[in-house]
Amino acid sequence: MTMQPTPKGISKGISKDTPKGAWKITFLLFLFMVVNFADKIVVGLAGVPIKTDMGLTQEQFGTLGSSFFLLFSISAIVVGFIVNRAPTRWVLLILAVIWALAQFPMIGTVSFTTLVICRIILGAGEGPAFSVAAHAIYKWFPDEKRTLPTAILSQGSAFGVILAVPALNWIIVNHSWHHAFGALGIVGLLWAVAWFALGKEGPLVSTAAVAANEPRISYWKLLTSRTFVGCVIATFGAYWALSLGLTWFTSFIIEGLGFSQQQAGFISILPWIFGATIVILTGWISQLMLARGFTTRGARGVLGSVPLVVGGCILALLPHVAPGALMIALLVVGSGLCGSIYVVCPPMLGEFTPVSQRGAVIAIYGALYTISGILAPMVMGNVIQHSGAALAGYMTGFTINAAIMAGSGVLGLLLLWPNTERARLTGSSQPAGAIKGAVSPT
Repeated sequence: MTMQPTPKGISKGISKDTPKGAWKITFLLFLFMVVNFADKIVVGLAGVPIKTDMGLTQEQFGTLGSSFFLLFSISAIVVGFIVNRAPTRWVLLILAVIWALAQFPMIGTVSFTTLVICRIILGAGEGPAFSVAAHAIYKWFPDEKRTLPTAILSQGSAFGVILAVPALNWIIVNHSWHHAFGALGIVGLLWAVAWFALGKEGPLVSTAAVAANEPRISYWKLLTSRTFVGCVIATFGAYWALSLGLTWFTSFIIEGLGFSQQQAGFISILPWIFGATIVILTGWISQLMLARGFTTRGARGVLGSVPLVVGGCILALLPHVAPGALMIALLVVGSGLCGSIYVVCPPMLGEFTPVSQRGAVIAIYGALYTISGILAPMVMGNVIQHSGAALAGYMTGFTINAAIMAGSGVLGLLLLWPNTERARLTGSSQPAGAIKGAVSPT
């Protein structure tokens, strides 16, 4: 972490004021992500009732968890290229409507096939969510002010779980898991109405206008750059932990540790509360470091990678402690630390990606790292199914998670150098900050 008067990749000379209404849009997109993660968590929260009601094996439930991510990556890439040209306001509205409509078939009696199909459709609609929302926010904030709004956007994932779990668990316990899906459909439609009335396109950049004046970089160079590869690998490990939390955490609390559904609902909030704290701290510390002259290598790359290594090491301790409070604490802290990488990677990609290509690059990044969402639930289901006892299977699954998370953090430390990436990609010896100032991507 070297110090310098002006952070590389951040040009103070071109700093823009934040437009009026930027924080209103940030709040609406925060709520967008709240709905997004409430939709994601419901299957994991209702896992035991769903398995009992439908007679599913552990492997089948793992397949159900993975089905959500089947078209997740493909749709993220397709929509990423669309938002290079189409207004993000209308794309976000369409995505929200798809989410809502995909929930309603689960209100009545449903087969396993129908449940899987609805989750696939929901995943296709939610795949582009974060990347499109980040792209939309970057039209409201100049580069040096993006980390905090990105952190707030990322917080939607935590609050989506924190706010939704008590309400959804109450519906599951007192009514049925079918009604929980219906409630989410209604909430999704309400957000769509609010966004239709209040959502706007950011004023800082017109993609078409900027595209005519800025140099383009080939997608091959962008997607094979060390920082892009580092972001994908580091976030792949983090998302492995997140997708296990979405699909298997509540089942682990009930089947592995013997808690009731009602107790498990409250315990399931803990990783997200801790993760929310990590996300906010990361965003605040990153911007503070940038203001004090750290390079974005330190203030973003190192800051996002180190918690992954530490979190993986903590998860590796799980099989060596007695089942109970300490095991839950290690799982909460270890998995919660992965949240730091989500805050820093989109701004790092924005540092060196031309604005006319940014939507697609962030979307492709999201599409690649979320492949772990397909793999992790299936691997855990397979391990549990073929273990002698449920707890032993869960411990093996979490040990695999620990190795992947720590390894991805180490690779992130080696690869994430956003402060010099743009000059390297353009073959210029000019400092990254000067290149940035000439192009002024936002």
